[in-house]
Amino acid sequence: MNIIFASTLDLDDDAWIKPLQAAIPSARIHGWSHNGASVGADLAIAWNPPQDLFQREPGIKAVFNLGAGVDALFRLPGLGDGVSVVRIEDAGMAVQMAEYAVYALVRASRQFDEYERLQKLKRWEQQPDIQRGKWTVGVLGMGVMGTRVAQTIASLDYPVAGWSRSGKDLPGVQKFAGADELPAFLARTRVLINTLPLTSETRGILRRETLQQLQPGAYLISMGRGAHLVEEDLQPLLDSGQLLGATLDVFQQEPLPESHPFWSDPRITITPHVAAASLREETIEQVSNKINCYLRGEPLTGVVARDRGY
Repeated sequence: MNIIFASTLDLDDDAWIKPLQAAIPSARIHGWSHNGASVGADLAIAWNPPQDLFQREPGIKAVFNLGAGVDALFRLPGLGDGVSVVRIEDAGMAVQMAEYAVYALVRASRQFDEYERLQKLKRWEQQPDIQRGKWTVGVLGMGVMGTRVAQTIASLDYPVAGWSRSGKDLPGVQKFAGADELPAFLARTRVLINTLPLTSETRGILRRETLQQLQPGAYLISMGRGAHLVEEDLQPLLDSGQLLGATLDVFQQEPLPESHPFWSDPRITITPHVAAASLREETIEQVSNKINCYLRGEPLTGVVARDRGY
């Protein structure tokens, strides 16, 4: 059994391939070489995979993605319908997503962004106390990441709702499901947190028509994929007061070009795609467990449904 570890990132082979090889002793794991020949791979472990992965290795029967988002894989030529795609389900990312969401939410709701501005002016001005009931939070996407985000924020006594394609019941979180319930979900939301996967249905979901349905003076926290947001729609909504601010971790083009207007807009907080990273030890453990289950013919979790894209 040959496995190709395929990534365009500059990763330390000793840090990844050696522990994976030790955890999957029945297979031989090969590193990707951009100018190399086929190794006759049966399986692939991929992270930011090379464009010619499936063309060079046409015998791949399953690919194990070192992250939760698999949209990059589905853009690769040669990915046949018979190839199983298996994604990481957490690997330490969910708690990081929750931390990021809480940071952005509390910064706005407790007016810490305003205190930062006042400090620069050397002004001692206490802002009004928080009225938590007015800070209604809506989480788009209720997978592993969105569930952890919603539960964490609910534990801080914010009113929280979650929206997903099929709906999910969680204690303390109001459930909304499907396209028919999206308008009601948006109408009750002041802080919108996006954790959706990128699919044909969710691409561009954060656009003028959607964000206008939020409560006036809303905030956007986006940490799903850059293609969820129609970027040219954001600043007009900020200018009109429909949105008061946005915290963005993902963008249509990354790195964000220096000429991009978001850099100079004080209403927009930018981070460079760092809301959550797959932690190496946790990722290696999860991927190796999945591959060993696959080799034994046992059922797998995290298998991506092609019709949904996640």
